[in-house]
Amino acid sequence: MSFDASNPLIVQADRSVFLEAFNPRAEAARADIASFAELISSPEHLHTYRVTPLSLWNAASAGMTAGAMVDALTRHAKFPLPSNVATDIRELAGRWGRLRLERYDSMLLLILMPGDEALLTELTRHKAVKPLLGEVLSPTVVTVPAAHRGVLKQELIKAGWPVDDQAGYTDGDALTVQLSDTLQVREYQWEAAQAFYRTGSDKGGSGVVVLAPGAGKTVVGMVAMSLVGQRTLILTTNRTSVNQWYRELLGKTQLMPDDVSEYTPGTPLTPVTLCTYQMLTYRKRSSLSEDNSAYPHLALIGASEWGLIIYDEVHLLPAPVFRLTAEVQARRRLGLTATLIREDGRENDVFALIGPKRYDQPWKTLEEQGWIAQAHCLEVRLRLPPAERLTYAVAPDADKHRIAAENPAKRTVLQQVMARHEGLPTLIIGQFLNQLELIGADLEAPVITGKTPQRAREDLFQAFREGRLKTLILSKVGNFALDLPDAEVLIQVSGAFGSRQEEAQRLGRLLRPKADARAAHFYSLVTRETSEEDFAHHRQLFLAAQGYSYRILDEHEV
Repeated sequence: MSFDASNPLIVQADRSVFLEAFNPRAEAARADIASFAELISSPEHLHTYRVTPLSLWNAASAGMTAGAMVDALTRHAKFPLPSNVATDIRELAGRWGRLRLERYDSMLLLILMPGDEALLTELTRHKAVKPLLGEVLSPTVVTVPAAHRGVLKQELIKAGWPVDDQAGYTDGDALTVQLSDTLQVREYQWEAAQAFYRTGSDKGGSGVVVLAPGAGKTVVGMVAMSLVGQRTLILTTNRTSVNQWYRELLGKTQLMPDDVSEYTPGTPLTPVTLCTYQMLTYRKRSSLSEDNSAYPHLALIGASEWGLIIYDEVHLLPAPVFRLTAEVQARRRLGLTATLIREDGRENDVFALIGPKRYDQPWKTLEEQGWIAQAHCLEVRLRLPPAERLTYAVAPDADKHRIAAENPAKRTVLQQVMARHEGLPTLIIGQFLNQLELIGADLEAPVITGKTPQRAREDLFQAFREGRLKTLILSKVGNFALDLPDAEVLIQVSGAFGSRQEEAQRLGRLLRPKADARAAHFYSLVTRETSEEDFAHHRQLFLAAQGYSYRILDEHEV
């Protein structure tokens, strides 16, 4: 058995991969495997990845070959690659492209590769797939009712067979979207939009672009709109995000105010319509129905001849939208996100219904090129006061996280952290409103929560942008869609359990490049010897996969 001690990877037969984080070659190995392996845990010295079917299909759909994946593991492994791992990668990645959806005249066809006659027989007998298929035309071709296009892809990916959807799209009403002459589109933004559009062929038009917060995903969306040239529906997370899209569209394209509007019931739809997920999934309280009739605004998706639907922060797409998305597969669909991780485990649905990952750029690559700010991540660990420690010890498991998160000692440590960065624009973010109100009183700083009126929010955000306000305290409304480019310090005092996507979004609030290339500082206050410490490890997984490391400080070191 050959052995290369200088290499940083140990590959196991169960497709788990261990990376020696301390190894000089670790960063090169991490960069080579990140596109097809998912990070599972990242303690100080040994990071664990797993090669999954979905990670392989995303890489394959983006053009990476199974041979390149096997070569990356072989090149960085200490020991020879287990033979079954290479075989599994080739077989699983090789499933991408074996099933294609195509359109012939008015028919939608599921086409299998020659030699897959037995597979078609298997699928036509599959309990969940069989009702979604139509007439078998040949040993490798079967018709698909148009209404089943989306849900068929969902069921097939559950069965382990991803579908390459090349069935094309229904054109929406024409709309010329001309970019402003002053907009400087970065090379990677053009590449991302072109990877989605694919020159207008049936091989493009649906999929997800993954870029770090602050890297200009909105610009990618606008470039895609200019390429498609049709009426566009933009779905996003909240009113703040709607306002940001509105400003960007009017400032960076030649669209006029009459061309762009926020959806409100009963008002005419404009060529570019913005709507929040919350509005779209509003449910009638009186309705006992579980179908789409319980959601009066879901009809918005079918209310106009949209040529493009943009799903902003697609990792937060609510489940009711998944159900309706299955019925609008004939529309071009672009998902924008900083991370494909979903805490509800529905990454397969994003792949099946929105499309595969079309473009991804590592955060650290963008940082090295100066497109996003360098960020220092620090975790400050502190103890519970004795009285609170006893309360924690006897509390039900359901209450332990809140007790640890609201540790009163955090208020003192918070002020000590702020003293290290006195005068710098600082965001404080947390999960529990009582805790935030107490911090607001301590610092005499405004607190923005879900109850803060939209006008008041915008006024406070603008004051922060202009430097009239140096500190803002935010509830989870600050997790995404905030354009506060001058923020240099973010301190999270509590979070939503072990949410990796929340951790990534919060760091993202700091990543807009600073005027003089100063670094940003991202602090997490974590209570020792509690469930919060365990959750903190899990929260950091995605960022560790992107190459970030956390410096651990004791409260006394602050």
